Amino acid sequence: MGFFSSYSLVAVLFALATLQHICGNTELRALMELKSALDPTKKSLNSWTSDGDPCSGTFEGVACNEHQKVANISLQGKGLSGSLSPAVAELKCLSGLYLHYNSLSGVIPKELANLTELSDLYLNVNNLSGSIPPEVGGMASLQVLELCCNQLTGRIPKEMGSLKRLNVLALQYNRLTDQIPASLGNLGLMRRLDLGFNSLFGPIPPGLANAPQLQELDVRNNSLSGMVPSALQRLKGGFQFENNKDLCGVGFQKLRACTPFDNININQVVPQGQITSNTTDYTPASAVIDAPCNQSSCSSSSKFPQVAIAAGVITATVILAGGGFLITLFFRRKKQKIGNTSESSVGQLCSSDLATKFHRGGASSLVSLEYSSGWDPFGVCRNGIEVFADSLNNFRFNLEEIESATRCFSEVNLLGKSSFSSVYKGILRDGSLVAVRSINITNCKSEEDEFVKGLNLLTSLRHENLVRLRGFCCSRGRGECFLIYDFAPKEDLSKYLDIEDGSNHVLDWSTRASIINGIANGIKYLHSREANKPAIVHRRISAEKVLLDQQFTPMIADSGLPKLLADDIVFSALKISAAMGYLVPEYVTTGHFTEKSDIYAFGVIILQILSGKQMLTNPMLVAASSCRYEDFIDTNLKGNFSESEVAKLAKIALACTQELPEHRPSMEAVIQELNKSDDGS
Repeated sequence: MGFFSSYSLVAVLFALATLQHICGNTELRALMELKSALDPTKKSLNSWTSDGDPCSGTFEGVACNEHQKVANISLQGKGLSGSLSPAVAELKCLSGLYLHYNSLSGVIPKELANLTELSDLYLNVNNLSGSIPPEVGGMASLQVLELCCNQLTGRIPKEMGSLKRLNVLALQYNRLTDQIPASLGNLGLMRRLDLGFNSLFGPIPPGLANAPQLQELDVRNNSLSGMVPSALQRLKGGFQFENNKDLCGVGFQKLRACTPFDNININQVVPQGQITSNTTDYTPASAVIDAPCNQSSCSSSSKFPQVAIAAGVITATVILAGGGFLITLFFRRKKQKIGNTSESSVGQLCSSDLATKFHRGGASSLVSLEYSSGWDPFGVCRNGIEVFADSLNNFRFNLEEIESATRCFSEVNLLGKSSFSSVYKGILRDGSLVAVRSINITNCKSEEDEFVKGLNLLTSLRHENLVRLRGFCCSRGRGECFLIYDFAPKEDLSKYLDIEDGSNHVLDWSTRASIINGIANGIKYLHSREANKPAIVHRRISAEKVLLDQQFTPMIADSGLPKLLADDIVFSALKISAAMGYLVPEYVTTGHFTEKSDIYAFGVIILQILSGKQMLTNPMLVAASSCRYEDFIDTNLKGNFSESEVAKLAKIALACTQELPEHRPSMEAVIQELNKSDDGS
């Protein structure tokens, strides 16, 4: 009996182990099915192998959460020519699916509705066809739905009105027909709705115009008709309606004024002349206008008076009948409008308990910070209400803007990479140049409050000698945070060091002196305490962190950035500073940074600018202290410099690089010395 009991126990344990192994491979099998469908030509996803580990970092475009479950698939712009497999629904923890800018065909699988954690769905700029599955309306976590620039047909599912967390719905440049569902007016968090360049008809639903968070509504190039709700005036330039010739309204520029006939919804008129109260059953106007005539031909009587009398009688009858018809229709429409009015359901704005627990268990703050294409990513769940950091509202970008600016993070636009981030050149829609820094969430501070405080600090910094932060975008689905800065067209100061003789990159003396003064003013601003900012120690000032604009005005980059980064990332970056000679000697013993740390680095930069060299040697330092200009000044200047100014700057540099911090001057004292004339006044 004992033998059989032991045997049974072993069998059960074996079965459980086998079941666990099978379950563990569920996501791998789903990914392999997904690979076969997405990449039938086997050109792009060779790193996805059946014997590999999706969470090892070897699967291109795949990122996992801390539970080793696939959380993000980022394959935009990979030249994929297949289709989207329903097997994607097996990736239960997927929060971001980015397949845009490919050549995918086929339909959107309805099985996507099983992805209850999915917040970002990007399928735009492909060749997808068929209708939008109404099952999408059940994706409770969905915040961004990008389906534009495909071949989608059919109507917009009214079920989309159930997507209470939806911020962005982009359906432009498809072949969608029918009317705009009134249910979209229930989307209380909707910020942007793009429906342009389709074949939609009928009116703009009044409820949609009253959506509280709506900022952009694009319905251009459709066949919409009727009176535009006056509430859309609040959107100003955010409401785009061109090329809908049957739209009218009051108070809108470039929109014709309405007539009494515009109050009639001709889409509710059926061939029999009856009025239907069901707005979802549509009969096109052409069905009335093009109704066949039973009479094959008309007799051409020559009795003009009889024809004129008959025409007069007919005209009068039509006018009277039309007037009665309009009055009846007006009252029926009014009654119908009252009967169809419904309050938008409030619903719970926060994630489910399971999702909240999962988010809070993450290693990074950005995992728990809700992403909505750049809008309200820092919602804090309190008693079922999302509270947003209002101070950051004006600095938010959406992911579509950033991808458009950088051409989907094209390698052509890559400016540089570091151990924790990548920087891309971008062009915004207004034509301005920007630099976009992409930081992985694992490199950010783990405490959400600390991260938000850091962002508040970065957005508060305003000085002509600091690189300006234009805004940010945090993507929970992509697992990245993006910082958008003004672009520096003349690159960084290190590009003008170690220049060969005769190069056109040689800086003249006046430019060098101006750059030194500008850096000093930028550091002074950082070290000062003002009403909206504390004193800030940069920690990593170097020639690479001094960017130059078109006029060679210096701008210090990455000011306050350590406030966003995890401590280990900040410390690892210091190794570079130490190797280049910028790190203060006392850091080895104290492990702390002070304002005197930045002053030390500033002194090093002065000597680099004077010598034109990145690496400083002891003979150069001795020559500088002895005022032997020929032994340390940049030979590319060919003697075109002021000896008195060189002497003054060398003196300041040597004072700033004193070994003991208490022997170094403050930045205020440095600027006073810089402003002294050559005669000492």
